[in-house]
This record gives sequence, structure tokens and C-alpha cells, in this order.
Amino acid sequence: MTKNVKNIYKGKVVILNVETVTLPNGATVDLEVIRHPGAAAIVPMKDDGTVILIRQFRHAAGGFIYEIPAGKLHPGEDPRDCAARELEEEIGYRASSFELLTSIFTAPGFADEVIHIYKGTGLTKGRQKLDHDEVLHVVELPIEKAIAQIQDGTIRDGKTIVGLQAVYLQKRSD
Repeated sequence: MTKNVKNIYKGKVVILNVETVTLPNGATVDLEVIRHPGAAAIVPMKDDGTVILIRQFRHAAGGFIYEIPAGKLHPGEDPRDCAARELEEEIGYRASSFELLTSIFTAPGFADEVIHIYKGTGLTKGRQKLDHDEVLHVVELPIEKAIAQIQDGTIRDGKTIVGLQAVYLQKRSD
């Protein structure tokens, strides 16, 4: 049970609070909690088994990392609509079919962010529309090579690992 909430910071993406809570064991503690509106991500899968990733500059990660297209939910936005929007904005493709693979907590020890991860198929060319703060390159590779890059440490982003592995396992069981 939350007893007290002290707002420390409110930004464009996150809110940082210190929340006084009573834990299930009866202890009362102050916890730093990041509140986030949630996000959606998509594994774009071509008919030939190729996945489309982005190699995006992430300041917090210290440089470029490989990711699946993803973005923050707008207030009241359906996660599927967010995934569709980010797919076209970031890599310039549209999908005719969306399948929810899973929804994950990103860092439940201190944040409430949930990312809904979809597989997108039936890809057709759209128009890439990058935001001014997005620095990225589109990368296409076979799903097997993407899985190998998870294993060798090239791909390290959590949502990307979960999405790629879910698609790979699904493909192997078909």
C-alpha cells in the first residue's frame, strides 16, 4: 500500500517519484519509482525469414545498439497502433498483420514501464519519418543470424532479444 508520493522530477518521457510503501511483510520503505506510459515494439518479418532491425544511437547505452522498432505510447493509444506507427516511422514499412507476442516489464525493480511486443508480417514499403532526435540505420538479416548475434553479444537490447527469440521459437515450431 502506497502511503505517500513525493514527485522528484516530471519530464517528457518519465516521472520520478519517491513513494513510501508498506511491503507484504509489513515493512515500510521509501522506494524510488520511475513511472512510464508504456511502449510498443515490433519484430518486422519478411516472407523470406529476414528480420528488419535498426542500429540506433543511444546516449545512455554509450553508442549504437541494435533494436527492433519501438516507441512510447501516446495517452490512450492502443499498443498495436503504436507498433504500426513506429514501424513506418523508423524503418519505412507497413505491416498487414500484427501478432502480439508478449508484454514485458523492462525494469520492474524501479520502473513500471511495460512494452508490448508484436510480430509484423505482410510488409510493404511505406515512408520513413524519423524524429529529429533519432539517429539510426536500417539493417536486414536472416532471423538465424540475428539469434547468433544475441548469442555473441552483438544484440544486447532486452526488448529486441525477447522479440527475436519469440519469433525464432515460433518459426521453429511451425
